[in-house]
Amino acid sequence: MVRRRDPLTRDLFDWQPPKVAVGYGPEVAGRGRLDNKIARLVSHALRDARDEGLGRTEVAARMSEFLGRAVSGAMLNKWSSEGSEDHRIPLDAFIGLVHATGVKELLGFAPGEFGLTVIESEYAEMIKLQLIREKRLELEAQEQALLARWKARR
Repeated sequence: MVRRRDPLTRDLFDWQPPKVAVGYGPEVAGRGRLDNKIARLVSHALRDARDEGLGRTEVAARMSEFLGRAVSGAMLNKWSSEGSEDHRIPLDAFIGLVHATGVKELLGFAPGEFGLTVIESEYAEMIKLQLIREKRLELEAQEQALLARWKARR
């Protein structure tokens, strides 16, 4: 006899924790030289924006407005091409790209190169609370050890 699954009961194993860190996985940037990784990230972000209905022309227009200088689709093409060694995206344009596309995953790359993680600001208080709790436990353990030594000497 086959048991039928109740469609109104949620499966506990389906739950996934929310994504806390901001950034693409290491498979997006790949390996190799830093400039090639950056070009791959720019290309991937432009693809993600396109999938959301935002073409390169619109991205370039938004970047131009944000930066206060002209950014063209051709510039985006060069910045996203690994073969275009003479044209790398400047930092201000990188920030403009994040602003124009809304692809915040780009922000995790540079800190990730140093073993750091970018998190959404809503999680910062939770992390601070956990650090305070850990410190309190450490201090309580030190207090107990001192108290035990003191009692042992009596």
